[in-house]
Amino acid sequence: MVVIDEKKCIGCGLCAADCITLNIEMEEKASVKKECMQCGHCVAVCPKGAVSIPEYDMDDVEEYDADSFTLQPEQVLHSIKFRRSIRDYKQEQVEESVLRQLVQAGRYTATAKNSQSNGFVFVQKELTTLKDKVWQFIDDISKKDIREIDKALLPYIMFNQRRKKDAADDYLFRNAPAVLYIVSDSPLDAGLAAQNMETMAVSLGLGVLYNGYLARISDVNEELKQWLGIGDRTIRACMLLGYPARHYVRTAPRKAPDVIWK
Repeated sequence: MVVIDEKKCIGCGLCAADCITLNIEMEEKASVKKECMQCGHCVAVCPKGAVSIPEYDMDDVEEYDADSFTLQPEQVLHSIKFRRSIRDYKQEQVEESVLRQLVQAGRYTATAKNSQSNGFVFVQKELTTLKDKVWQFIDDISKKDIREIDKALLPYIMFNQRRKKDAADDYLFRNAPAVLYIVSDSPLDAGLAAQNMETMAVSLGLGVLYNGYLARISDVNEELKQWLGIGDRTIRACMLLGYPARHYVRTAPRKAPDVIWK
């Protein structure tokens, strides 16, 4: 629950004005009516640091600094234009300290109604086990009568056939050293987190490939989901991670924008 320190509060009313749930009332000082969605806007806007949410790690709250918190527009756009979907990786492990920074980028992504329901599963040390479980599941599907197999699963049979002919032809995992699954109550929340995590990944020298095929086949494999530790939660996004084996020297072209101005 939001807590306001009366000794620090100066009664400026900024927290009440910025409260989306109208949960803060003003007299001489600000006070909280009841429990709320704990979005933290009151914490962020208070000029005196009088507001806290004890359920959260308040030591993680940072004071605004214009020099380190502000991005130059040109650099942001250049980063967006230059990003590439990476399908070939160096055989180099991704440091845990780097992966933890991706977690922070995902953790701080906006979620609908501040649900913060996103969860993140990184597989690197046990990647071989993950691959075995995924391909075994596809093997089991392949043994069924073709007429009984969901059409959406047919491409996986082809992927498996290619892999068996050439172990290097692994359409699902490529040669990425790490896989990230994002589970969430909301597809949009997961997508927003994935985008922020990719942006952070690129800034750290990593490359990313969004992998819808791997996300879908993993989500219908209940045994795999138990092994991942996510139970019956829904896998909304999957990303291959690693250091790119290729270097790009310019941005790629795009179609003219489809935009309406009124």
